[in-house]
Order: sequence, then C-alpha cells, then structure tokens
Amino acid sequence: MVAEAEGESREALTRRIEKLERINAALMAHVERTMDQQGGAYALFQTAIMLEGRVRSRTEELTSLMKSLETSNSALQSAKDEAETANRSKTRFLAAASHDLLQPLNAARLSLSALADLAPGPEAQTVAGQVERGLQTIEDLIKALIDISKLDAGAVRPVIKPVRLADLVAHIEASFRPFAERKGLRLLSRACDVVVATDVALMQRILQNLVSNAVRYTESGGVLIGVRRRGGLCRIDVVDSGRGIPEEERDLVFEEFYRGTGDGEDAGGPGLGLGLSIVQRMASALGHPIQLHSRVGRGTRMSVELPLAPSAPDAPAHPVPVATTLTGARVLVIENDASTAEALERLLRGWDAEVESHRALSGVVESLRNGMKRPDVMIIDYHLSDGATGLDVVEHLREARGWVTPVIVATADYSVEVGRRVVEAQAELMLKPVKPAQLRALLAYLLA
Repeated sequence: MVAEAEGESREALTRRIEKLERINAALMAHVERTMDQQGGAYALFQTAIMLEGRVRSRTEELTSLMKSLETSNSALQSAKDEAETANRSKTRFLAAASHDLLQPLNAARLSLSALADLAPGPEAQTVAGQVERGLQTIEDLIKALIDISKLDAGAVRPVIKPVRLADLVAHIEASFRPFAERKGLRLLSRACDVVVATDVALMQRILQNLVSNAVRYTESGGVLIGVRRRGGLCRIDVVDSGRGIPEEERDLVFEEFYRGTGDGEDAGGPGLGLGLSIVQRMASALGHPIQLHSRVGRGTRMSVELPLAPSAPDAPAHPVPVATTLTGARVLVIENDASTAEALERLLRGWDAEVESHRALSGVVESLRNGMKRPDVMIIDYHLSDGATGLDVVEHLREARGWVTPVIVATADYSVEVGRRVVEAQAELMLKPVKPAQLRALLAYLLA
C-alpha cells in the first residue's frame, strides 16, 4: 500500500512539473516573438515586465512543487521504515512468545508421559491420550506460526544440496501409511531414481504437509506420491481421490487458517488450515513452483517442480544398533523452568535412571565442590535464569574437570544462531516440547 501511494504521488507531481516546464518554454517563445514584432524600446520594456511576473509566479509554483515532492518522498520513506520495523518487532515478539508458550507445554507433555506409565486402567489411558492429542494440536499451531513468521521475515536460508528423491519419498510413505490405513486408504508411491537440487529439510516439510492434507481430505480410495523426470526438471505429484476443490476456493486454500467448506479429519484430528500456506512460502523460498489441479468429486493433484542436481548426494550413514535400557545411568539435568525440571526428573526416574538436577551453573559448581560424580549424559536447557546458557555449563565442566560427556541441549528457542552454537559445541539439539519417545531413543543412543 505504501509503495502504491508513493508511486501515485511521484507520478502526479512529475506531471505537474512537466506542465510548468512547458508553460515556461511557451512564455520564452512569446518573448522572442514579441521582440521580433515590436521594435519599440517601451513596448519591449512593458512586455518584459509582464513576462517577468509570469515567470516568477511559475518558478515559485515549480519550487513549491519540488519541495512538496521532497516532503512526500520523505514521508513515504518514513512510513516504509516504520512498516519494516513493525514487521521485525512482530517476528521478535512471536519468537519470544512462542518460547514462553512451549516451556509449560513441554512440562505438561513430560508429566503426561510419566502419568501414562503409572495409570492403571483403560479409562485413564483414554483420558491421557485425549490430553496428549490436545497438547499436540497446540504444539503444531505454535510451530506453524513460528515457521510462517520466519519465512515472512526472510530468516529461512535454504541449503541447496543433491537429494535422492526415492529415499525421501520412501520415508514420507512409511511415516503416513499408518494414518492412511487407519482410514482404510491406500498410500502408494512411484518414484524414479532421480537426484534433485533442493534443501532436504524444507522439501521434506513440503511433502509432509501435502501428503497430510491428501490423507486428511480423502474419505475413500487412496493417495499416490509420484515422481517423474521432465527434461532437466523433476515433478513430484501428490494425487488423492478426495472430494476435490471447487474453482472459487483454489486461491483461498493457500491462505492462513482456510480449511475449505468441509474440513477433513485424520488420526490427528481436524487440521489447522496452515499447511498449504507454509508449503507455498517454503516452495517460494526454494524457487520450486507449485501447481494445483482439482476436479470436484474426483480428487486433487498438487505438483512441485524441482531442478535436477548435477551430482549425486553423499552416501547416507547406516544407523548403529543401540541398547534401549537406561537402568543405572547417571543423568545430570540443568533446567531453568521448575515444572519442566520436576517432570523430566520424574520421567527419567521412571526409566530407572539416576538423576541429579540443578537450575543454574551456580548449582553445578556447588555440587562439584561436594564431590559430584561424573554423569553419563547431560540434559541441559539453553537459556538459564542467571544469564548464562547451557553451553556455559558444558564449557565449565570440560575445562574444570575434563569431562567430555554426551550432551543434549533442550530448548524452545528455534533460532538458527542457537542451533549453530549447539552444533559447534558438539552437542545434540532437541527442540521443546520434548517428545518422551524421542528423548529415550536419543539417550539410549548416547549411552550405547
């Protein structure tokens, strides 16, 4: 809107300046004609006086218009700067608010997992499952808002590498097959062996959202993930046999919180209406065009077009089998939030681990003086209450005692900078809310 107003103002003032320049040129031409036609000095003097007044008047008006144009440009630039500042403030606020929202959500999920292990009857398990689904919906919403905020602010920097699509599609198919089978749907994939140039994490999120939508809005039949090569490009199609999208809704489905005339459900419950909005933003960041084809009552095809990669990707590392028991493992927990720390301690002790917990670096220093044993693994919050970070605790233990202990940094801070620092410290990053199953698997891997 600011850019349009700026363009209209500039155009109007430019037209007026051009008009005044034409008038001045006409006046000068009139002077020359008058001098040719009237030879008398008095007549020339009178003509000059008259024209001087006209020229002065036009010049003053031209000067006034120039000043007005400068003032208008300055005001429009100020408005643009204010809008950009407001957008940056919105992004920072959303990131901070999301961090604070994810902290209690993390504590609730950990407590619920411990409660589910203790709950004796099927009714208690059912209630625990309902609460878990509600927490999952809240988590999905917060994470989606964080994604949209980052994409709109240009904070997402794609890392383009060669990616073998057959492997990525196979992973997506395996992840969503249980949801499809629960609805009585077939989920199939047809992927040729091609290597494309893309960001694997963003591309995985795009396919996850497209397949999730396809399963959600399909009542019978199935969903197909197809990959085909087209010259120097590759096209991925996610085709469903669902209800289809009416023509008047095909632009609206990419808007935030738009869920169509009849919202579908899958194993995760009703959607949030953010999936395709995120898909469009991520695809735009990658430069991968998105196309939608649909027929009401017949189904929908969502297509993503990617460039082929000039070289093959590095061979993936094979996973190493790990032990699954945590019995007797000494776990050091440094957690700023008291409720999260309590829930995490309860969960770890339920897994038969020995737990020592502190809130800040000062507690760790005091425990070291009292003869704290070396932990087998550490779970550390990134932001601590005394202004330090979890990585400060890691650095202190490495320098003071030489303990090179496996570290898990758990944080609700989704910034790229925090992730970079965790990787540089050779620690494992786990974003909150922590899923107990993922935490247990990571602990088992680090303790193996």
